[in-house]
Amino acid sequence: MKKLNLIVIVITLTFAASCKNEKMTEKDIIQAPIAEKIPKELKIHDDVRVDDYYWLNQKENPKVIDYLNAENKYYDTLTAHTKKFQKDLFEEMKGRIKEDDASVPYKKNGYFYITRYETGKQYPIYTRKKGTLEGKEEIIFDVNIMAKDFEYYALGGLNVSENNNLAAFAVDTLSRRQYNLQFKNLKTGEIYPEVIKNTTGGSAWANDNETIFYTKKDPVTLRSDKIYKHVLGTDASEDVLVFEEKDDTFGTFVYKSKSKAYIIIGSYNTVSTEYQFVSADEPNGAFKILQKRERDLEYNVAHYEDHFYILTNKDGATNFKLMKTLVDKTEKENWVEVIAHREDTLLEDLSIFKDYLILEERSNGLNKIRIKSWDSPLDYYLPFEEETYSASVYNNPEFDTKIIRYNYSSYTTPSSVIDFNMEDKSKEIKKEQEVLGGKFDKNNYKSERIWAPTRDGKKVAISLVYHKDTKIGESTPLLLYAYGSYGHTIEDRFSSIRLSLLDRGFVYATAHIRGSEYLGRNWYEDGKMFSKKNTFNDFVDAAKYLITNNYTSAKHLYAEGGSAGGLLMGAIINMNAELFNGIIAAVPFVDVVTTMLDESIPLTTGEFDEWGNPKEKDSYAYMKSYSPYDNVSIKAYPNMLVTTGLHDSQVQYFEPAKWVAKLRELKTDDNKLFLYTNMDTGHGGASGRFDALKEVARDYAFLLDLEGVKK
Repeated sequence: MKKLNLIVIVITLTFAASCKNEKMTEKDIIQAPIAEKIPKELKIHDDVRVDDYYWLNQKENPKVIDYLNAENKYYDTLTAHTKKFQKDLFEEMKGRIKEDDASVPYKKNGYFYITRYETGKQYPIYTRKKGTLEGKEEIIFDVNIMAKDFEYYALGGLNVSENNNLAAFAVDTLSRRQYNLQFKNLKTGEIYPEVIKNTTGGSAWANDNETIFYTKKDPVTLRSDKIYKHVLGTDASEDVLVFEEKDDTFGTFVYKSKSKAYIIIGSYNTVSTEYQFVSADEPNGAFKILQKRERDLEYNVAHYEDHFYILTNKDGATNFKLMKTLVDKTEKENWVEVIAHREDTLLEDLSIFKDYLILEERSNGLNKIRIKSWDSPLDYYLPFEEETYSASVYNNPEFDTKIIRYNYSSYTTPSSVIDFNMEDKSKEIKKEQEVLGGKFDKNNYKSERIWAPTRDGKKVAISLVYHKDTKIGESTPLLLYAYGSYGHTIEDRFSSIRLSLLDRGFVYATAHIRGSEYLGRNWYEDGKMFSKKNTFNDFVDAAKYLITNNYTSAKHLYAEGGSAGGLLMGAIINMNAELFNGIIAAVPFVDVVTTMLDESIPLTTGEFDEWGNPKEKDSYAYMKSYSPYDNVSIKAYPNMLVTTGLHDSQVQYFEPAKWVAKLRELKTDDNKLFLYTNMDTGHGGASGRFDALKEVARDYAFLLDLEGVKK
């Protein structure tokens, strides 16, 4: 391989001293790293793509690391003038957070569980109290102590046994979502020697308090493909393989029913699901399939008394319906309808209580929580009055209770945890998010929801929030955010961090584009596969609507998206770069065709029904027509900040690296283009709560600097 041709950042004291001309700018002195072009032909379907930067996927190649470091240095140098501002933003955002905070206690199996934080510390402390909240605090895990020797540390999967004496927990120190599963004796404090590597982190205890089920991942593709059974005190090499998901388009998982009666294994892909179950009292028994998988049949299952309750799209129920079946007659021909399918309402989830059934629904884009009694005609919705908001059922592990706990938030209302008595309809706000600093007043902010017409006759909702003193017009800076894939809906929630933009005159907006389920399941179906371009068109049409209606202008409009939302960013700037002054693309999925052709890359095979399989000619042609990397052209692009993590398991670091290299080669403008790679983390960024704020401060400083805001 030829020597890597990097134009290294040149800032020498000798040269700088000779620059007497005051008109000389940073760009006259500093040149961006230029990646070497090593053409690689990629052939399929009688079509040839030439990828000049394919070599950047060689993570073990020192020249790749040198290139990423050079890009980081370039970013650091050209943004050096914002470093103090970034620090100030960080301190400002941190100053709004109650550092010595604690969650609302929840009761489970005789204990109250609390997660709390201490001032100045990055990580949570998990505790519990027996019987009453006045009891003695028992620290289960202090993650600050556990994480002290690591750049990245995530503790997950905390799961206490039925006798309350044992805890399963899982640790990821690389940010690739490959967790080591371990066990702790909560009576003695001993952490047992067995370590089970490469798991999803989740687990399910059998009722014998010594058998535990867990999911392992394929070490290359990271597909969740095997369910094992472990007996506490034995070596992990002796664990029994209970189920192997051999279809590489499916993943698998395991959990325990809320009723504590069953261990349930689920298998899933984009369009199909399958469940099997065994008595939690008989962990060595044989699992029974509830309903065998069928293409385009999706269902979820919950247990109550002698029935399974099934949320399903069976028989064309696009927005899902609720059915039930006896636990000994589980095949679909035995399913009986409980809640019928509705064209205008998406049935999203259910929660089972001893006396009540709780349904989470979505209508006209808004969350609804419906409460039904098992034994009476009682059937009503919780009242929510704001124009746009987010409400969801929240951490209700107890089965025999009349209290439902839910979370409520909006763009202007801080998040609240509320206990609602389903019998007498009284409610108690257990906690409202505190916004410190002495400046926050919700009445100083306005939110609204507008509807933008699209080119094919649909309407896209845009939720906006801004300071009441912000003058809306063509000079108003506006940040437009969206995701638009996998049916994931972005909720309109409060953010104390976002206040740092709003208080400096920004409008923040979310476009609820197709690919989400904001307007029901069809809204998702119309934004994937061969309809994927609707996602991009919706975002562009929303941007044009905001400009046309004088909410902002192209000189002050910014866009942001991450992961599949980063794909969105890449697509919209290839389509209509002129609409945006700046783009933030976080961990962006931009090399769609090459990635989806490589079945060794994590997530690929399980997503053929989301994006298509490019081994099929029609899917290949359609993907290629919108793939951001394949469609970079010789033209002007907006100012851009692209971020990634070296250890990203969801979107490999080389996708954004290649994309930026190609943009540098072809773009005709002098706008800023930065690639920043966190060399210690993966898809989710930093693990500490304050380190994560530093990443937001970096992004906000980029936007505010483009607007000329210095403090």
